[in-house]
Amino acid sequence: MLTAYTFPGQGAQRAGMLGRLPQDAETRARVFEAEAILRQPLWSLDSSEALQDTRNVQLALLLSGVTWGEYMVRRTGAPDYVLGLSIGAYSAAVLAGSLQFSDAVRLVDFRGRLMQQAYPSGYGMMALTGPPQSEVEKAVLGQRERGALVYLANLNSDTRFVLAGEIAALQDTARVVRSRIPCSEKLLDVAVPSHCELLTAQADELEAAFRSVDINRPHSKYVSASSARVLFTPEAIRQDLARNMCSQMRWHESSLMLVERGVQQVIETPPGVTLTSLFRRVLPDGICRSAN
Repeated sequence: MLTAYTFPGQGAQRAGMLGRLPQDAETRARVFEAEAILRQPLWSLDSSEALQDTRNVQLALLLSGVTWGEYMVRRTGAPDYVLGLSIGAYSAAVLAGSLQFSDAVRLVDFRGRLMQQAYPSGYGMMALTGPPQSEVEKAVLGQRERGALVYLANLNSDTRFVLAGEIAALQDTARVVRSRIPCSEKLLDVAVPSHCELLTAQADELEAAFRSVDINRPHSKYVSASSARVLFTPEAIRQDLARNMCSQMRWHESSLMLVERGVQQVIETPPGVTLTSLFRRVLPDGICRSAN
């Protein structure tokens, strides 16, 4: 049975998540390694107050994704595919053997700081549920023509999308969509406008930092949620990781591609559950579950 592990992005975090990591020697070794690099205890990353900071959120999700993913590998073996949403791509790359854990910690620390400093307030992301993609694209285009900073960031399913940009622009766009077709919206627990051109300059800085990092060929197939393709070469994976913060996430297309390749089991690492519900829509007869 072909298996994929999925790794959630920002919005999945919850206070205390790092206190529920696997309790084995291998996980404890990862915790000590991360604490030595960051020079701070991990419990300081995932309190309710700490998770108001983008850098802390991204580090907490990386550490949770890697340790739970490695724990699952020790119990059941390596997955055939790995697929991460946004910051989850870093956990996926570590599990696939492409990125060293120590490098991932340093890069995610830098990534989170770049994003937080660029947009400390007034920006975020909003989920829309119900409308077809054409209606969302039409509303976004209309708002952009008026000068609003709003972008279609995530294509999560045929009726589930995420916008990024200024909070006021997100709310105005949701009202436009809702005036045309039934729609529900929800501001996500994400404090930066990810997966759009607003983070291009920050992606350029991160790409420069990646030049001194070794990337290896993956031993599990690494799927890019930006391109909805399996990436095999170190350079392609390097580019995907460095630039995914400013790239649109094509989650739905990536999921369909894995189903077409014969994947029958999809397991999401904690603390996520949303990616599991999305996969159940495209793999109704398969095994889709969270390791929570």
